[in-house]
Amino acid sequence: MSNRVATVFLGSALLGAVAALSAPAMAQQGPTQPSPRISVSGEGEVSIAPDMAILTLSVLREADTARDALGASSEAMKQVLSALKVAGIAERDLQTAGLNIQPRYTQPGPQARPQTPKISGYAASNALTVRIRDLSVVGAILDKVVGLGVNQGGDISFVNDDPRPSLTEARKRAVDDAVGRARTLADAAGVKLGRILSIEEQAARPGPMPKMMRAAAADSFVPVERGENSYSTTVNVVFEIAP
Repeated sequence: MSNRVATVFLGSALLGAVAALSAPAMAQQGPTQPSPRISVSGEGEVSIAPDMAILTLSVLREADTARDALGASSEAMKQVLSALKVAGIAERDLQTAGLNIQPRYTQPGPQARPQTPKISGYAASNALTVRIRDLSVVGAILDKVVGLGVNQGGDISFVNDDPRPSLTEARKRAVDDAVGRARTLADAAGVKLGRILSIEEQAARPGPMPKMMRAAAADSFVPVERGENSYSTTVNVVFEIAP
């Protein structure tokens, strides 16, 4: 064997040995471990006065026939709608919320044999949703429509026409709260806070639940308290721990 052939053979053998030794070492290293991090949640809330009220009002009428019951209910609702428009409520703020016709049954007295209940009449209801943008007239409007025949409903919600600015401010406060909590945790652990890796917002919570009220007085305005609406949100933020 010539010197050149021997040299080539020796070089190949050494490369093979190095590869064989490197393979187990690379297998032992495994996947790269994620960098240390801090995960926190931040909360933000903004409270503001409402600027609009939403009412749900219903007119219920009974009659011997379904047609008569519906006619009486419709006539009463026409008067309510006319009065609301005179009071300054725009047509875009008036919306029919439901129409319902139900039979009324008479239960037979004690009998030797069970008998089927009989229809004794019909009830028809017409529901209306009203948006009131001038909150100073809410009590007066409730008082007026009850006098015109509204005898069901009375659910009221105080809302904000455009809650987006409040939600935007709540989000900013939530992120600031998360940053503050992360810094506190990093200082307590003796580490340095690094860059933000992710931000995730949970479902925002707009405003309170609707309040329930019933208009009972026909000789004076109904007392109404508008209170405040709270808009809140929560964010989850992940920070990297700086080396």
